[in-house]
Amino acid sequence: MIPFLDLKNINAQYREELVDAAARVIDSGWYIMGSELKAFETEYSEYCGTKHCIGVANGLDALVLVLRAWKELGKLNDGDEVIVQANTYIASILAITENNLVPVLVEPDPKTYNLNAASVLSAITGKTKAILPVHLYGLISPMHEIMAIANEHNLLVLEDCAQSHGAKIEGKVAGSWGHAAGFSFYPGKNLGALGDAGAITTNDDELAQTVRAIANYGSHKKYENSYQGVNSRLDELQAAFLRVKLNYLNNETHRRREIAIAYANGIKNDSLMLPISSSTTLSDLDKHVFHLFVVRSRNRAAFQEHLNEAGIQTVIHYPIPPHRQQAYNEFSHFSLPLTEDIHSEVISLPISSTMNDEQINKVISACNSFKG
Repeated sequence: MIPFLDLKNINAQYREELVDAAARVIDSGWYIMGSELKAFETEYSEYCGTKHCIGVANGLDALVLVLRAWKELGKLNDGDEVIVQANTYIASILAITENNLVPVLVEPDPKTYNLNAASVLSAITGKTKAILPVHLYGLISPMHEIMAIANEHNLLVLEDCAQSHGAKIEGKVAGSWGHAAGFSFYPGKNLGALGDAGAITTNDDELAQTVRAIANYGSHKKYENSYQGVNSRLDELQAAFLRVKLNYLNNETHRRREIAIAYANGIKNDSLMLPISSSTTLSDLDKHVFHLFVVRSRNRAAFQEHLNEAGIQTVIHYPIPPHRQQAYNEFSHFSLPLTEDIHSEVISLPISSTMNDEQINKVISACNSFKG
């Protein structure tokens, strides 16, 4: 079976360095908010091109904490609206509602699955205070247009970069476009820890200071609490692991792009919609880091079964849109036909830095033999 994502094999490449990193932390005797975290925050802020990186417990917390900090700073209030594409993972929506804000779900661009300017503009009301572009599947959103709209309407922009580590537009990296960004380092991400981990990037000094306090029990100074905070900290061990893996992120991204181009060139099945065309080259792909290679099939169940019988594992990202989840029954009456079509048709093919050419060709052959 070709696994969808072989994390054991991926991390085995760096086993010696990861073990050394773990030993370094163990031997230090300092396990929370120490030198490894400080070093990773510096290295990742430099990678993203931002002044600040704040390590937190996970990607959801990263989004929640930014919105919470903006409320503490008086930039957001209960009931304010946040525009987000309807086909995102539920975490993007949870971060909004956790802060007593109102998610405004808009249809995505039908080709990229990300936000587009027209959808944002049509959704702006007097209550709109923020935009949350999710760089879905590894493709950075059209940030020039989104930031222009935000500047014109005095809106905050929070990038959801959980799937887009290193994606760029004209050399400017995901996480450096908006007023702040949230990252996930869940093990399956392109930059994955060996457990839960996340981070916030921003150029805003006041926001960074506020987030750090809220994430540390609301405290700037030990035993003095400015906010009713939470405990959301990136621990030393995961920070040390991330420092190792950050060194290899660009190489892994390059390999993901090579696989994506191989799929685009090799899959010749009119029943499947691919995310890029056969004319795409590596030089075209700065915007996409291929966290996922997502195709669409109107006969998805049969296609997935066909691949499974061929020994190829696939995953559906995501089978149920947020507005159809029981958790959000209040949104169940929403009419979002494009989003619903996407969620009923998308399926993710295996793509990871350790796939070999034989595996890639096997996936291509199985896709081409499907009678959709």
